[in-house]
Amino acid sequence: MIDAHKYDVVRSSVRIVVRDSLGSILLLLTCDPQNPRVGTWWELPGGGVEPGEDTAATAVRELAEETGFTIDAFEVSGSTWRRSATFVRGVKRTLQHELVVSVELAGVSPTPTGEARTAEERKAIIGHRWWAVDEIVGSAELFYPGRLPALLLDFLGGVIIDEPFEVWS
Repeated sequence: MIDAHKYDVVRSSVRIVVRDSLGSILLLLTCDPQNPRVGTWWELPGGGVEPGEDTAATAVRELAEETGFTIDAFEVSGSTWRRSATFVRGVKRTLQHELVVSVELAGVSPTPTGEARTAEERKAIIGHRWWAVDEIVGSAELFYPGRLPALLLDFLGGVIIDEPFEVWS
């Protein structure tokens, strides 16, 4: 059992597998400006659930905030991937309970904008890339979620994933 008292922040969040019309997946190149020793990593867009939001509403808001892409709640898939992870951002250790959903966008590799990002996101998100699924699966890059390469094909195939606890950083 996870002892939530050991963490500075405990929250629920939603991560989004964003696919274009060719099936490529958008990942954001991210860093922690307060902890440069961590380096950079590729992560799924997403973030914390705000009061009164359900999973789809969080995905819609976070996708618009981090990428500028606007979608309707009905375009967000149900979640078949559930996970909990801990990581350090800045000086705070976070315990995050996550649901992973998917969204399909029209067009090939649309360019995300950062216009609606929070001040923290503008510092942390330093790039993006549209990846072919097999590139992610075969990559040795650092990802968040950490097991994204190992679990992506199952997720895309509709397998229900209850991932073990991840100590990411």
